[in-house]
Amino acid sequence: MAITDLQPSTSTSVTDESCDVFHGSTQQVREVRQALIPAESASALAETFRALGDPTRVRILDALSRAELCVCDIATLLSLGESAVSHQLRLLRSLRLVRSRRAGRMVFYALDDAHILRLFAQGLEHVEEAMPVSRRSPTGAGR
Repeated sequence: MAITDLQPSTSTSVTDESCDVFHGSTQQVREVRQALIPAESASALAETFRALGDPTRVRILDALSRAELCVCDIATLLSLGESAVSHQLRLLRSLRLVRSRRAGRMVFYALDDAHILRLFAQGLEHVEEAMPVSRRSPTGAGR
């Protein structure tokens, strides 16, 4: 086979991405179909990842992965206004990514549970794999 035979064709069509031979519903397809997550769970997971798609929210989660903090502390750390931080925390709370604790007039925030910390740490580890060592976070993903 020549090297030119390995290059993708310049024409794309729907048939290029479909099976050449119809083989019916195999056992593997049936098993995977039964194991697929329900649509409601898929939507909730997509919403969680959508929340993680905002750099400000990621930075808030990073701060909360290190310590329980109040709104004013988070605002100071990230050089943001308290109202902007409150708005983001409200969204993160509605998605159960963070929880709050009242102490008198103060409200402190923390990551909701260990799942969120692992999700955050694994996501960070994934993106830092491709980064040069000099650009990685000082503590890395393993907290």
